[in-house]
Amino acid sequence: MKYSKSVVALVATAGLSTAAPLAKRQASAITDAVILNYALTLEHLEDTFYRQGLANYSQAQFAAAGFDQTFYSNLKEISADETTHVAFLTAGLKAAGATPVAECVYDFGVSDPKSFVALASVLEGVGVSAYLGAAADIMSKTYLTDAASILTVEARHSSYIRASLSESPFPSPFDTPLDFDEVYTLAAPFIVSCPASNPTLPVKAFPSLALGTTGTIVSGETITLLTTGYSLAAVDGSSPLYTAFITITGPIFGLATPVAGGFSVVVPAGVNGQSYVVLVNCNDLVSDDTVMAGPAIVEITNPLP
Repeated sequence: MKYSKSVVALVATAGLSTAAPLAKRQASAITDAVILNYALTLEHLEDTFYRQGLANYSQAQFAAAGFDQTFYSNLKEISADETTHVAFLTAGLKAAGATPVAECVYDFGVSDPKSFVALASVLEGVGVSAYLGAAADIMSKTYLTDAASILTVEARHSSYIRASLSESPFPSPFDTPLDFDEVYTLAAPFIVSCPASNPTLPVKAFPSLALGTTGTIVSGETITLLTTGYSLAAVDGSSPLYTAFITITGPIFGLATPVAGGFSVVVPAGVNGQSYVVLVNCNDLVSDDTVMAGPAIVEITNPLP
């Protein structure tokens, strides 16, 4: 997927059907089967995340962390939803003659109920952006409709968890689409290993980019983006690098100023809630060819109207 300064058309959501044929694009590695396995890869991650969290932390531990019995019950329902999504996508791929990916081994790095719920919020937001970003590449209308029903549930999960964290449940009038490689870049750090029998997906992870600024972040503030373990510069060694905050109406570019350990950038107006920023080598296009690192996730909390 490419994003330019021109307005990006609003897109529908991604999809699956248990019986529809798997369409294939000419001269492209991105088929409907690939997209569905890409969705299943993310659903496996979410499903395992919730099952592990509920197994590791009791209702009493969630209560001690400030999450009541109603939240705990709803968390179990969210977990059941993710398990159902895995079964649905797996059955659909098998019915269409494709090999579904299996669950991988993960390391989520959570240490208590609070860090678990915080990561749950992030994962649900990424899931929404993943389905939305894949929409333009889906060929089957039936698949589109089926997975649209998954996307709307994921969005409700996201809103509920955000509200439980005292964050706005719907901080922006539009959700943000992410492309395959951008989503995989965010998911890859949690994946330790996958079965050798899993189909290989045509995705890659960009170098990681992390937010180095803590506390409440608002538009107009200067934040730091960390390139931990590596340094980044333009190919010619002198041209500037840019940041691009991804939005439904196109990327918002800014100059990336080198600082110790990474780059600083001013948060632009027009972004709010769970937002995504990448480092790029130009200021007019975001594509797999121009992204040099990221995305980083930035939670932006601007005053609501």
